[in-house]
Amino acid sequence: MFFNMEMKLKSLLKIKLKKYYMKNLNQLIILITIPVIFFSRCSQSDSLKIKVIPCESDVTLYYPLNYNQDAHNPSFAIVNEPRKSLDEIDSSTIKVSFSNIGDREVAQLTIGENIDLYGTGEVLGDLVRNGTNLKLWNTDNYGYGKDNGQRLYQSHPWVLGLREDGSSFGVVADNTWKMEIALGERITFSSEGPSFRVLVIEKDSPQEVMRELAKLTGTIALPPLWSLGFHQCRYSYYPDARVKSIADTMRLKNIPCDVIWMDIDYMQDFRIFTFDSINFPNPKETNDYLHKNGFKSVWMIDPGIKSESGYSVYDSGDSINAWVKNQKDSVFIGKVWPGDCVFPDFTQDKVCNWWGSLYKDFMSVGIDGVWNDMNEPAVFETSDWTMPNSNKHKGGKTKPNGPHLRYHNVYGMMMVEASRKGIMHANPDKRPFVLTRSNFLGGHRFAATWTGDNNSSMKHLKQSIPMSLNLSLSGQPFNGPDIGGFAGNATPELYGHWIAVGAFYPFSRAHATKGSINQEPWSFGSEIEQVSREALQRRYRLLPYFYTLFQESSKSGMPVMRPLFFHNSKDYNLRREQGNFLIGSDLLVIPKWNEGGNIPNGNWRTISINGESSENHKYHPDLKIRPGAILPLCNAIENTSEFSLDTLTLLVSLDTTLKAKGVLYADAGDGYAYQNGDFSLVEFNAEQIGNSINISVTYKEGHPLSDKTFLNIQIIYNKKSTTSVFNINDDIVIPI
Repeated sequence: MFFNMEMKLKSLLKIKLKKYYMKNLNQLIILITIPVIFFSRCSQSDSLKIKVIPCESDVTLYYPLNYNQDAHNPSFAIVNEPRKSLDEIDSSTIKVSFSNIGDREVAQLTIGENIDLYGTGEVLGDLVRNGTNLKLWNTDNYGYGKDNGQRLYQSHPWVLGLREDGSSFGVVADNTWKMEIALGERITFSSEGPSFRVLVIEKDSPQEVMRELAKLTGTIALPPLWSLGFHQCRYSYYPDARVKSIADTMRLKNIPCDVIWMDIDYMQDFRIFTFDSINFPNPKETNDYLHKNGFKSVWMIDPGIKSESGYSVYDSGDSINAWVKNQKDSVFIGKVWPGDCVFPDFTQDKVCNWWGSLYKDFMSVGIDGVWNDMNEPAVFETSDWTMPNSNKHKGGKTKPNGPHLRYHNVYGMMMVEASRKGIMHANPDKRPFVLTRSNFLGGHRFAATWTGDNNSSMKHLKQSIPMSLNLSLSGQPFNGPDIGGFAGNATPELYGHWIAVGAFYPFSRAHATKGSINQEPWSFGSEIEQVSREALQRRYRLLPYFYTLFQESSKSGMPVMRPLFFHNSKDYNLRREQGNFLIGSDLLVIPKWNEGGNIPNGNWRTISINGESSENHKYHPDLKIRPGAILPLCNAIENTSEFSLDTLTLLVSLDTTLKAKGVLYADAGDGYAYQNGDFSLVEFNAEQIGNSINISVTYKEGHPLSDKTFLNIQIIYNKKSTTSVFNINDDIVIPI
C-alpha cells in the first residue's frame, strides 16, 4: 500500500544502492527516479487546498476545497457541531494536508515526534497503536483470524495522541466510507469514498480530550443498574428448561448473576421475532420464571429476515419496500441463518419506524434487553462475508440515497438506533439495554458492545485489556470481551484467570460457542467455582462505585475502564502499560499474570472487597486504592434486585496531606425519575486532624440518602485496616 511507500523506498534505496551501482548505472537511475516522480506528483499536483475553521474549545475543522457535504451529511459521529471561534488564527500544532492518490482521498496529519497514539476503536493488538495499519470495513471476524485482527466488527475513525509533556490531541476523520488508517510518523486516513473533513482537538490532558470528544459525539445514556451485573450466555441455551436450570444453579451455588441470554436457537427456524414452538412454547412464562428468581433476560435479533411470503415480518416489510437493493434495483438476497434473507434499509425513516414497531409484541412477553448481532451486516457465501459495495440504499428525510460503500460501516449503528427507539416506545418507563456487535464512532449513544468472537486462549485474555481500553478511549465506555473466550474450550486455569479479571470489565459477560464444553462458573470444578463466586462478589460489592462511574460517563464521556496514564500522562512507563488498568480514577486492578507490570507512583494500598485475600491467590487480581480516595461499597448481594444503600461501606485511604475524597451517585436503578431530580449525588471527605479522622457527608445534588443509612467506615493503612460504624447523620470522628 502507498501508506508505507516512503518507508519502503528509504529501505529499498539503502539495500539496493550498493548492489546495483557498479552493475548497472541506468538501472540505478530508474530505481531512484520513478518513486521520486510519484511522490512529487502526489505532494504537489494532486495536493488539495484546505479550508481551516478554528472553533471554540480548542477544536479545529479542516476541509479540502473539493469537499462535498452531500456525500457525508448527516454526520453519524458528530451530533454537536463545534462553534466557530472569533479567533481566525489556526493555533493547532498539527498540520493537516489532503490529496488524491489514485482512486483514494487521503488526509495526512503531521503530528511531531515522540507521540504515543491510542484509540482507533475495536482492534486487536497493543495499547499503543504506533506503527499499525488497520481497515475500517466492519466484518464478521471469527477468532479475529481475518486481516490479523486489524479489521473487526466496528469502525472508529478516531486517534488519540499523547505528547511527552502529557498534553494530548484527538483526531476524527468524519467519514463513513470504506477507509484505512496508517499510524506511523504521520496519521494517514485513506478513503475509497469522496474527500472528507477532519476534526482536531487539542488539550492539556487526555481526559480533557475525551470530554471534548463526548461533547461532539454525545455520551451514553445512563444504563439500568441490572446491566452492570454479571451476564451468563451461550450459543445457545435451549430448550427453556435448560435456561431455568442455569438460573436455578446460579442461585443454588450463590453465584452473583443478573442476566441470562438467549441466542438464535430460541427462534422458529431462525426467523427473527419468533419463538420455537417446541423449545420455547411460552416465552412469557420463561421470563416470568427468571424475573421471580431475580434475573433479567436478553434475546437476540439479527438483521437478516427470511425471504418467505406468509412470514409476517417479511410481509410487513415487503409491503413498504423496506429492503436494500442490488445494483440492478432488485431486492438483494443474501444467505444467513434462515437461508435466503432480505435486509432492512435503515437509511429510510419509514423502515426505521417499522423496525422499531416490531419490538412492541416482542418485548411484551417480558424480555428485558435486546442483542443485535450479525449486523455488519454478515452475509454467508460471499467473498467478503457481507453484501456488495454496489448495493443501493434509498435514503429518506434524514439520510440521502447512496451505495453500500457509504453505509456499510454504519449499518449496525443505524440498526441499533432503530432498535433502541422501538424498545423505548414499547417500554417507556424502563431504561433500554441493547448490545451490538457492529457499530461506528458515536454508536455508544445507542448500544453497549462486546468485542466479538474471541478465542479461549491466554493470548486473547491478555489482549482483551488493551482492546477494551482502546474502545474506552474511542468513546465507548460500556464494553468488554467474552469471558472464558467464545471459540474453543477454556481450561480451568484459563477460565479462573478470565473470570477473576472479567469481573472488572465495564460489561461483564461469559459466553461460549455451540459445540464447546460447558463454560458456566461451576463447570471447571470446585476451585474455579469458588474463584468465580468470589470474583463476582467483588464486582457486586463495588456496584455503587461502578454505577457512579457510569453516571459520570453519561455526563462527561469519561471512560469507566481507564489506562494507567490517566493518572499521570507524563509517565512514559504508564503510557505503555497494557496489563494493569484503572476502574475510574481510584481503583487499580493488577491481574496475577501481570504482577511485574507498571503501577502509578504513590502509596496505592491493597484492599479486600469481600474478605478475600488476593496477595497469594493464584487467580484474583490485586486491587489497590488510590491515595486520597474513598470507595463506596454495598453489602454482599447475588443480584441487583437486592441492591440497597441502607448500609454503605466506605474504604478510606488518606494521601500525604492526610485527606481523602469520594463521590457516590444513587437513584432507583431504572426508569427516568432521576431526570426530575430523584437521585442523590453525595461527596464524602475525610481529614486527619491530630489523633482523629473526621468524615463529612455533603449532598451536591438531588436529595439526601435515607436518614436510616449506616456507614461502615474502613480506614485503610499499609498493613491493616480499622472499621467503625456510624449513622449517616452522626458527627463522624474516628480516633486513631
